[in-house]
Amino acid sequence: MRTLQAHLILPPDTNHHGTIFGGKVLAYIDEIAAITSMKHAGGNTVTVSIDSVDFLSSAHVGDILELESMVVYTGKTSITVFVRVTAFHVETGESTLTTESFVTMVAVDENGKPRPVSQVVIETEEQRRLFEQVKLNRALKYMKNK
Repeated sequence: MRTLQAHLILPPDTNHHGTIFGGKVLAYIDEIAAITSMKHAGGNTVTVSIDSVDFLSSAHVGDILELESMVVYTGKTSITVFVRVTAFHVETGESTLTTESFVTMVAVDENGKPRPVSQVVIETEEQRRLFEQVKLNRALKYMKNK
């Protein structure tokens, strides 16, 4: 399950350096993760955690922020979504990777209680690599909390 979004970066979205606020990027990441997980779950989901966010470079006023998300891991009720954010520079036609993030969502029923989700279908080598990365991170987190 994949989702694509694009946002034009305008002056109100930026700080005094003319680069996009990190919080604005986080809001976009949470939104696209929610949309992707709802598509996979066939119903409502809620954010459980933003597992990681790596800000790699900045985006500026006039850039087009492009977000791509995909389901990369599922548990019984949880869905982990990987989000990649790039800045498309209109004048040059070049794209720069700005942010990568993993977000865990949980499918919920009409009473807000967790409900089962279908398992992720791995279709590409990238999805397999991301699936294994999430699996390892979950195992390490579990061991750390024991």
